[in-house]
Amino acid sequence: MSWFESFVLGLVQGLTEFLPISSSAHLRLTAAFAGWHDPGAAFTAITQIGTEAAVLIYFRKDIARIVSAWFRSLTSKAMRSDHDAQMGWLVIIGSLPIGVLGLAFKDQIEGPFRDLRLIATTLIVLGIVLGVADRLAARDETGGKHRAIKERKSLRELGVKDGLIFGFCQAMALIPGVSRSGATISGGLLMGYTREAAARYSFLLAIPAVLASGAFELKDAGEGHVSWGPTIFATVIAFVVGYAVIAWFMKFITTKSFMPFVIYRVLLGVLLFVLIGAGVLSPHAGESAG
Repeated sequence: MSWFESFVLGLVQGLTEFLPISSSAHLRLTAAFAGWHDPGAAFTAITQIGTEAAVLIYFRKDIARIVSAWFRSLTSKAMRSDHDAQMGWLVIIGSLPIGVLGLAFKDQIEGPFRDLRLIATTLIVLGIVLGVADRLAARDETGGKHRAIKERKSLRELGVKDGLIFGFCQAMALIPGVSRSGATISGGLLMGYTREAAARYSFLLAIPAVLASGAFELKDAGEGHVSWGPTIFATVIAFVVGYAVIAWFMKFITTKSFMPFVIYRVLLGVLLFVLIGAGVLSPHAGESAG
């Protein structure tokens, strides 16, 4: 991998990690369209550490409060009813599905799941799911001619059951094209949570999963065509760009619809099928290397 490739891929990672369009799919597609080798699941997991560092800094006050309350709840019975302490447990519980399924399907994630036809399918399907969830949320928020405005749930109403559902939604992002934020936000909206609550929990839930995955894949960074220097460079680029994107996205979702992302996902998925069907793009483009 060249330094230019690592710069472009780091930029793509930072731009797409927090948007509901799938960073892993865009890394895969960028390499395929540019004629580069597939950067692979290890490169993706490590560069995600950069974007997750952006989450740690952006939500540093929330995280410090949650971690402090969680540790105190281990020894103080009174603290166990504290919302922040409960959030600590819910983040742990919600992280279990992706941890278990990630280990169980590691070989598929690094191989068959990176087929561009599967990515095209997941882009379209999750796009439609996000669109439906977004419309339901908009209907509750604005009401209608014969409907009253319906109050949506906040994170204070999050329990173990919903936390696990969020977790299984996040685990769907093991398949490139699904999108971690897209799946968890869609799940949250379908369960009746506000856009801000669903996005906030989605980002908090990703922290242990992404850091653990990146740490697990560190041993593979120097294998094949992926080397330490360019990988670290891409991770730094992803951090800088990712921080700017998360700040913008958290403001965007308070007033805007997810429909632009829905349309983009569906059109990109359809374009992929057209290019593959016409023989312009191989569904395994770039896979032969590394």
